[in-house]
Amino acid sequence: MADVNKRKLIIDTDCGSDDAMAIAMALRDESCEILMFSTVSGNVRADQAASNLLTTIQRAGTYAPKVYIGSMEMMKRDFVGAEDTHGKDGMGDLGLVDYSLKPEKEDGIDMLLKTLEENEDRSIDLITLGPLTNIAKAILRKPETMRKIRRVISMAVTGKAGGNVTDYAEFNVWADAEAFKTVIGFGFEDLTLVAWDASLGDAVLRKEDIEKIRELSDLGKFCIDINISLLKLNQARFHEDILDMADPAAMFAALCPEAIRECEEYVLDVDVSEGERYGYVDIDSHHKKQSGPKAKICTKLDADLYKKYIMEHLKG
Repeated sequence: MADVNKRKLIIDTDCGSDDAMAIAMALRDESCEILMFSTVSGNVRADQAASNLLTTIQRAGTYAPKVYIGSMEMMKRDFVGAEDTHGKDGMGDLGLVDYSLKPEKEDGIDMLLKTLEENEDRSIDLITLGPLTNIAKAILRKPETMRKIRRVISMAVTGKAGGNVTDYAEFNVWADAEAFKTVIGFGFEDLTLVAWDASLGDAVLRKEDIEKIRELSDLGKFCIDINISLLKLNQARFHEDILDMADPAAMFAALCPEAIRECEEYVLDVDVSEGERYGYVDIDSHHKKQSGPKAKICTKLDADLYKKYIMEHLKG
């Protein structure tokens, strides 16, 4: 039974290496309780994401919410993973994933809806760290149940930065822009998109931060080691040892909203046409539109508090 004094969470994830760090932090945050996980295809296929997630839960060493596999396929387009960013297994191909750990047999979308139905209205926050395929399908399946969610916090969009998978798009949107369009059009009362650029600038983990986290504990070392593919990618594109940790930034924003420094509501839309602009999110930054899908977009965090949070929740 959930602790009534803790914030109740459902986390939906395409668990790659940065998701794993975010989830380890959340599992060690005593202010919240994760009721369940659903996995979605994105960084890796949803079944691989479940194996990665179970390994992370085991490494975190706290409690073990149930893990359910959700959508293996995107709504319309073909699956395209993020092997260059996270490795073939999503965890740096280091052989650290424990494939003996098995997820539950029930469908992730069904169990997300069931969990919402079994709890009071507006008592659960939904945090999404991957493409929004599961959430869009849940909306289409049982829209009235999805309105029971209190807050939705999603790692999505580029914010003020350029795209991180194409010149125009952020990966989680680009992986399934039709799902993103469904979610923003649904009309959640409280929808916050934590943009990729919230993990950039002062929030980037630099060489000294990376070494501090590695030395914190076995869990800290695990969280850095599995991000070896991202580190190598960044060495090539930024010419220094840095980690732009989008999912940990989104998790921090969800669990410590008081540390958000820039967040504003906008009307927005997403390009779902075939072509190079697929996944581009048009944000009405000058507030000229009077109607349309709306979401709050977080683009900046208190970097000092963010890094302090990481250190405190990954230490031994």
